[in-house]
Amino acid sequence: MQDAGKDAGKDTPRNAADGRRLRSHQWYGSEGVRSFSHRARTRQLGYLPEEHLGKPVIAILNTWSDINPCHQHLRERAEAVKRGVWQAGGFPLEFPVATLSETFQKPTPMLYRNLLSMETEEVLRSYPVDGAVLMGGCDKTTPALLMGAASADLPAVFVPAGPMLRGHWRGETLGSGTDMWKYWDQKRAGRIGDRELAELECGLARSAGTCMTMGTASTMTSAAEALGVTMPGAAAIPAVDSAHSRMAAAAGRRVVELVHADARISRFLTREAYEDAIATVLALGGSTNAVIHLIAMAGRSRVPLGLDDFDRLARTVPVLADVRPGGRYLMEDFYYAGGLPGLLARLGEAGHLHLERPTVAHDTLREQLAGALVHDEEVIRPLDKPVAGQGGLAVLRGNLAPDGAVIKHISAEPRLLTHTGPAVVFDDYRTMQATINDPALGVTADSVLVLRGAGPLGGPGMPEYGMLPIPDYLLKEGVTDMVRLSDARMSGTSYGACVLHIAPESHVGGPLALVRTGDLITLDVEARTLRLEVDDAELARRRAEWQAPPPRYGRGFGALYQEHITQADTGCDFAFLSREGEVPEPYAG
Repeated sequence: MQDAGKDAGKDTPRNAADGRRLRSHQWYGSEGVRSFSHRARTRQLGYLPEEHLGKPVIAILNTWSDINPCHQHLRERAEAVKRGVWQAGGFPLEFPVATLSETFQKPTPMLYRNLLSMETEEVLRSYPVDGAVLMGGCDKTTPALLMGAASADLPAVFVPAGPMLRGHWRGETLGSGTDMWKYWDQKRAGRIGDRELAELECGLARSAGTCMTMGTASTMTSAAEALGVTMPGAAAIPAVDSAHSRMAAAAGRRVVELVHADARISRFLTREAYEDAIATVLALGGSTNAVIHLIAMAGRSRVPLGLDDFDRLARTVPVLADVRPGGRYLMEDFYYAGGLPGLLARLGEAGHLHLERPTVAHDTLREQLAGALVHDEEVIRPLDKPVAGQGGLAVLRGNLAPDGAVIKHISAEPRLLTHTGPAVVFDDYRTMQATINDPALGVTADSVLVLRGAGPLGGPGMPEYGMLPIPDYLLKEGVTDMVRLSDARMSGTSYGACVLHIAPESHVGGPLALVRTGDLITLDVEARTLRLEVDDAELARRRAEWQAPPPRYGRGFGALYQEHITQADTGCDFAFLSREGEVPEPYAG
């Protein structure tokens, strides 16, 4: 049966006017041989002309893979998105893109965040795509997809993977990541054994979805919702809840409407939106990784954003979410308590948000938050009873971090927030792992553990090494926190007095490279300072002796990475991706 009639090469009459305005019309709508070829190949895919001609083509960028447990349900959710796209009169096409599995990818998926952003941008630019639904959630996928979408600047909606269900073990409620660190330390201290550990392996992560603590995954999906590029309430919906499928379908419908309105993602990713995302991260007691990612995302949006913006807002925005690791509850509790709309409504009430800016779902954020309620004030606190009066992050500067460092002080023991102690220095993570429990190092509870060689270049990719382990013998004595410094990152599920992202990193000759065991280091969070108590003349002498490490990669993506990566304080993007400049549309004809 012939399914292509005499008008097969033209937009169907119902969509003719809109169809000629669509970007995909360049591929399908001309009289030339290329359009004929594109139509013929679409027939090869099994589609009728009336199924796609003149309709918005929606790319569904799916980061599902067999080795990413956070995204194991996204295959099914892509079908829900397609359902929504079809319902709204669009034509959905699913594109598998790189999966960045925080659990399995080494040395760190941060090494590949920019690679996924490049793939996102180029897929959207090079194919007949009018709009996009971005599907991700595991830590680096959210910023990567949004960075690429910002650079491509098409209409787009982000679909968060959603948090997993609560963990359980022997009557206790567990949070993946946070309780992993806790019980691993108990194993090292001799308080639990192999049997308990085996049971914990089966109880920590019970379903598809991202970590159900306020780790980097939920921090960044919440930031995406605060930016206004998700459906309302999307970030906290548990991955396996039926509401998650409904949200995915709604995103598919909405992106078609955005295409018809030519509402590109740049309309929503404004300076005001990024400030509101920072305020949200702070009110959540969110992951320190958000600092790097939001700065990089803003760079792609041509919005100037830096560490000082985080510190300025942190001094006024209270922590309202009582969620682990800085609090008591988990993301499932947060969802039932009112989710992000409930928290944002309280921030807006206090004047911490720009309520007149647009979102993908509403004309204004104020309209989106109208009627949002909090159902459990223990989980989402009232403004007059916050978890903390100031945001959970602080930006530190001083002669040890001239370009800045960050600390999530809300999850540290208060006694350590003003501390001076002698450094115990490790030049790399492997050496630290092999020697940390050696009593000959002389580590005491007052020591300052220092790890270098773990930054953007040194790591490479800034692995999540920043929560340096406390020596076994100190754990057995009851020591549960110490001051720890590095140019690495830390898992958002981690906790402790860990100073992170020290910039410039040691690998490029930052002051961290000059620290020696025994040097006194002073941390003062209230004063926002991090200081190496060594005089300038001695530091100058050490600098003269310092030699740069040789390049790690001789070829491949690693070589591209080391040639173009920027430092933590500017977002660890590739310089050629974040700079000004136009990219021409491809000629499809």
